[in-house]
Amino acid sequence: MFALKSLSKYLFGDSSKEKIVELPQGQLYIVRPLSPKGYSELIFKDAAAFIRRTGQEFQYQLVIQRAYEEGEEELLEEEEGGEGSAAALGDKDEKTFALDEDLHFRTDLKDTGETVLAWRDLSGDEGDLFQFVCDPSTRPEAATSFELVAAQCQFERKYRRGREEATEEDLEEFAFEDEGFLPQASPLASPVRSPSYSASPLARSTNSISEELDMARDSTKKKPTTPQKQIEQTPTKAPLARTAPKSREVLANERAELHLFDFQSTTFLQQDAEVQAVVSEVGDWKYWLRITGSKQSWLGQEVGPDMNPVFNFEEHCLIFNHYTEDGAAYSWLLRFNDRESLERFQQGFMQALWEHANETKWHKAVDQEYVLDAFNDLVLEESSLDDQREAEAAEEDEEEAEEYEDASDGQQSEQYDEDEEEDEIEIRDKDGKVNSQLAVGANVDRSFVVRGDKIGVFKHTPDNHLEFSTSINNVATPKGKNFAPTKVMLHQGDRNMVLQNANDPNSLYRMDLEVGKVVDEWKVHDDIPVNIYAPENKFAQTTDEQTFIGLSRNALYRIDPRLGGNKLVDSELKQYTSKNDFSAAATTAKGHIAVASNKGDIRLFDRLGINAKTALPALGDPIIGVDVSADGRWILATTRTYLLLIDALQKEGKNEGKLGFEKPFAKDSKPQPRRLGLTPQHVAQFQHETGAPLAFTGAHFNTGEGKDETTIITSTGPFVVTWSLKKVLQGRKDPYSIKRYSEEVKADNFRFGSDKNIVVALPNEVDMVARRALQRPTRESIMAAPATPKRGRGSYLSRNEVVNSPY
Repeated sequence: MFALKSLSKYLFGDSSKEKIVELPQGQLYIVRPLSPKGYSELIFKDAAAFIRRTGQEFQYQLVIQRAYEEGEEELLEEEEGGEGSAAALGDKDEKTFALDEDLHFRTDLKDTGETVLAWRDLSGDEGDLFQFVCDPSTRPEAATSFELVAAQCQFERKYRRGREEATEEDLEEFAFEDEGFLPQASPLASPVRSPSYSASPLARSTNSISEELDMARDSTKKKPTTPQKQIEQTPTKAPLARTAPKSREVLANERAELHLFDFQSTTFLQQDAEVQAVVSEVGDWKYWLRITGSKQSWLGQEVGPDMNPVFNFEEHCLIFNHYTEDGAAYSWLLRFNDRESLERFQQGFMQALWEHANETKWHKAVDQEYVLDAFNDLVLEESSLDDQREAEAAEEDEEEAEEYEDASDGQQSEQYDEDEEEDEIEIRDKDGKVNSQLAVGANVDRSFVVRGDKIGVFKHTPDNHLEFSTSINNVATPKGKNFAPTKVMLHQGDRNMVLQNANDPNSLYRMDLEVGKVVDEWKVHDDIPVNIYAPENKFAQTTDEQTFIGLSRNALYRIDPRLGGNKLVDSELKQYTSKNDFSAAATTAKGHIAVASNKGDIRLFDRLGINAKTALPALGDPIIGVDVSADGRWILATTRTYLLLIDALQKEGKNEGKLGFEKPFAKDSKPQPRRLGLTPQHVAQFQHETGAPLAFTGAHFNTGEGKDETTIITSTGPFVVTWSLKKVLQGRKDPYSIKRYSEEVKADNFRFGSDKNIVVALPNEVDMVARRALQRPTRESIMAAPATPKRGRGSYLSRNEVVNSPY
């Protein structure tokens, strides 16, 4: 725990200085879980915590010092009685504690992201604690350093020897990690939480599911007692079960425990110790899940992708969502007796899910193991080289975060007008048009936002804000007919933009961004439409490359604007006779191509005009977007309810070391897919808060020449969601973070060359937000007051900053 021991000489610093280490901002509480005096009391609203030397050898003090806002101290002196009160007030400004092991001093990182210092109140009742809740800006390593110094001070006091003599084992004596649950500090009276009302499990590892279930069972046997009046919280009640249609064939039938996710306590509470879970076919590619107990029927629902099933084989459980006819969302957990029971149930459940999506019998599935693996709680294998690269990336993250903080502190946009705070700004077009698409520049620090037949241009400032630059009004064909672009792509060093007009599917249009108008119409083909287009390679946007990739629903080809007449290159056309229903495409730095379809399959090509080298089986859900890492190693596909991360590197056989773009995978060696989704609990909470179902926008890796992909971004409803690629590859159960906005997120992407800043387009606003502003998903962050971009910091929303206002 105290791996930073070797740095202690820097922490203790100059012995002539009184303060050794300090946390400059936070709040001090006294928490009394068992006392009739009240649950929690705020002592200092604004305070600093530090450890200081005393005049005696081996003796140190923990000090919490109150900080005053301007004029507050003088006001309090007057209230205390004026002259002579300053000394009395000074006694209330500071609380000191001898740093002794009896304090049981420790730190804790809450699910909310808060760092808390806690220690016993030795003069209070049993269980009473002081808690210093650090300001959200406090870096975790600062609190770790504080805890290290505290342990070394306690070592000196107890053994009357210098800290240099303490080993890591010696310091572990003062870690007090077995103190158990740390009650939540709050300025309001609150009841004691029962074990089932523990801190949110949603941001913790699903490895703790069994512990939470045990706690939930205990909570039904013993209720917390406290002299103070309890604040009642009604647990989430199970909805009425729908009647199951007549069954044709039973696919799975197993016994299990049944638990329901409780929105109040954010835990799964047991509903029935033994139920029968049955999956059956009810006709016309429809399937039904029925859960019944000895006394009642608990659940009846149609099997479909919105269930978001997650199978955890370590805990022998399945977690899934359930939606009632009125749109309410619930999250259920089935815990099976053993692994074999779960495997049998998974086989039947996934058969039902796959047959429903593909309208084909399960025995015809190309690769059943591939489908099953995608829904398992698995850990991807990762090479030592990749570990090293991720470690280096993590170090860069910390350095860049520090640089960002230094650059952004106290900054405001140059044109920020405080008088405009009172202005009424019209941020909605009377015709109902809203922002719809986003293109982020690579060669130019600009973002382009499409709004109807207008395009707003926003400058990226050095301090990571957005400034409105200009607007391009009345987008029109060279013949003067206005249209609203349905897709845009930056082209040829960001000097041009390729636009799509929904009313003319066989043509594309080139806009010269330096003059702000459409200058060319490119007729692609008389009979073959262009439904999708993508750059020639991952970084073609930064070059003068003129050609790019085009797709219809069943054809893949090159578009060359330099050709006379139609721009489709016939020699590089691959047309399929069957309806493949292509839906998305992306390219690597070498120009390899990934093509996805509404059927859910993915094809990998090394070049145009030939058959795919690899065809990855369909899970059945339509793919709405695809991205590829620059080196071609990772493929990222987006469906409405989950993302799919696929490793294209072959690890065995004659093609070991080759990518699926270059050589086909052996028949028995398909890549292991990784399904990235929100936990069913979070999905239920999202819908509970917003009333809208899950609907991801196309996900992207961060990108930049010479930069490794470290982060994935997408959005659903008003939430921006990012995944840490490092955490995903390590099998972490908390790999994603969220930020809630006041309106639906229309589009989002990283600033080119970095994963530190995200450009977000809302219906009527545009924002640039630091990735570190996103939080772990907890009940608090999901329910947080929706963020509205503020003027002058982080986004640019004065009269000239709202996307549509200049139009």
